[in-house]
Amino acid sequence: MRKDEMFDTKKTKVALDVTNLNNFVYDMQHCIKCKGCYWVEHTYMPGVNFSVRCPSNLWNDFDSYGAFGKMRIGLAVEEGKLQWTDKLLEIIYADPLCGACDVGCKRNLDLEIELTLEALRIKAVKDGAGPMPAHKKIAKNIATKHNQFGSPHENRKKWITKDVKVAEKADMVYFVGCSASYVNPEIARATAKVLNASGNKFMLMSDEWCCGNTLYSVGMIDEARELAKRNVAAVKKTGAKTLVTSCAEGYRMWKVDYPKLLNISTSDLGFNVVHLIEVADEAIKSGNLKLTKAVDVRFTYHDSCGVSRLSDPWTPWKGERGWMGTVNPPLKRRRGKSGLYAQSRNILNAIPGAKFVEMPRIRENAFCCGAGRGVKEAFPDLASFSANHRLDEVKSVSAEVLVSACPWCKSNFSQAVKANGDSVNVMDIAEIISAALER
Repeated sequence: MRKDEMFDTKKTKVALDVTNLNNFVYDMQHCIKCKGCYWVEHTYMPGVNFSVRCPSNLWNDFDSYGAFGKMRIGLAVEEGKLQWTDKLLEIIYADPLCGACDVGCKRNLDLEIELTLEALRIKAVKDGAGPMPAHKKIAKNIATKHNQFGSPHENRKKWITKDVKVAEKADMVYFVGCSASYVNPEIARATAKVLNASGNKFMLMSDEWCCGNTLYSVGMIDEARELAKRNVAAVKKTGAKTLVTSCAEGYRMWKVDYPKLLNISTSDLGFNVVHLIEVADEAIKSGNLKLTKAVDVRFTYHDSCGVSRLSDPWTPWKGERGWMGTVNPPLKRRRGKSGLYAQSRNILNAIPGAKFVEMPRIRENAFCCGAGRGVKEAFPDLASFSANHRLDEVKSVSAEVLVSACPWCKSNFSQAVKANGDSVNVMDIAEIISAALER
């Protein structure tokens, strides 16, 4: 018997290109329903409490709401065996695309779950079925007002106060984002004060537009790509060498999804993309940022998805898949290991007077707040459910304050706290750094 009869040596062309769901047929076919996308492995957990990683499947325990169910659904859609319905759209959009399933799978099978889920939404839009009505409203707001809330564009810089120093020209540009500009201006002000205190001169874009996070997240790839081109060109025009954000969603969008949309590597953007966490950590280490004011609270930290498991740099890849799924050229998998885990904890442990305690699920195993990637607008019940589940974890370690690194997280947690009458305070990491600075 010949070797090619004993083994399937057929090779197929494949790419990490989310515009074509067919690129991920192998990934969908080879999910074995081990539920590594649902459970946090016991080696990472101190006990059985809070041992689930998937918000969607915890919210609705039918298999279709878990990644293992969506892999079978995606395969049926790609093969033309399943047509789009309202229920099917609910299943694929009631998901914060937080990446927990992806890092879980990559510890076992190395399947591209996150990219498959993104490709499935893109196909839904291309087929004329998606996105959800709430997402179409956001898209209209972005197209007409350049922000996803539909607020007046001329109010974008109203967060700036007299004590904030903005340079006319600098090597660093602060991309504020829609949330910090309109909904959480306290985060923008705190970020500016930290940058000022650390000696980092920064400028603002003369005409900042939405980063397009929601557009890309819900599958509206053509609109997202045009916005990416416009925004990248606008930053290059400023001459800035570094773009800093204070939003985890924006950080992921600029660092990972813009390169993905433009078919380039993160290193080819023409400027560095950093989060305030990275800037503050370096400034504290160098002695340029001194945290001297005591903050006497017991607090814990929520690893926002966009600055943790979803923030590995992007590199385009295409090649061949052969026997047993082997690929050529070799592919470096994005396993969620490049997150800003150490930097955030370095900062928090440097705050005088504060007691920092960890929750059971941390770093790449953290449980999503549930607000991102179009969920808060289309499925507010899921967003609230996820936030409340995470808040139970906060209470389990007796934390007085919950710190996060994203306006979306702060808003969602704050709303859940208010609705429940809880005593937990919610702060952004920029605010707690600012609170430790002497005025």
